[in-house]
Amino acid sequence: MIALLDYGSGNLRSVHKSLLKVGADVRLVQRPDEIGDARGLVLPGVGAFDDCINALRKQELLEASRDFIKTGKPFLGICVGYQALFERSEEFNSCAAGLGVFQGSVVRFTEKPGLKIPQIGWNQLEIVRTDCPLYRGIASGSYVYFVHSFIRSRWMRASWRRGRITAATSPRLSGATMFTPRNFTRRKARKSACNC
Repeated sequence: MIALLDYGSGNLRSVHKSLLKVGADVRLVQRPDEIGDARGLVLPGVGAFDDCINALRKQELLEASRDFIKTGKPFLGICVGYQALFERSEEFNSCAAGLGVFQGSVVRFTEKPGLKIPQIGWNQLEIVRTDCPLYRGIASGSYVYFVHSFIRSRWMRASWRRGRITAATSPRLSGATMFTPRNFTRRKARKSACNC
């Protein structure tokens, strides 16, 4: 069973549908005791860093997530869930402390010619580390959907091609992506890295 954290925000439905589509047994989790014997834990996200962290803390899921990660079982953070794995984020002058699984801060990416901020839309992945389990069976050039303005380049495993912005990190068994599952056409489905 995969535990999907439901903290009252985020792209919960898209992630839930994506996990079901690939055959996962998914449990929506709102309390620490519901995590139980999960094989993996997913922290979805859309929204602000502080809102995510504060909601997780209020539901006692912040410390439960840290404890789960310490077991060595797979953990996946998506979008703001990616940011939550770090010590802090600069998003909206955040004050909350992240999970601290990864060192450092998530920062706004620097403007460059041809780089629109926020970065919204379909982009192709460039797989930087082919040994990363997040991309097993995924080809460089696959399309994924982004809505973001923040990055952390340490442990980069994939980037999107225009501008080499970090798309995913994955040291040990904890991983994170800045792209999100989306409903899309069959043409895009054939190109998608999230197999939605």
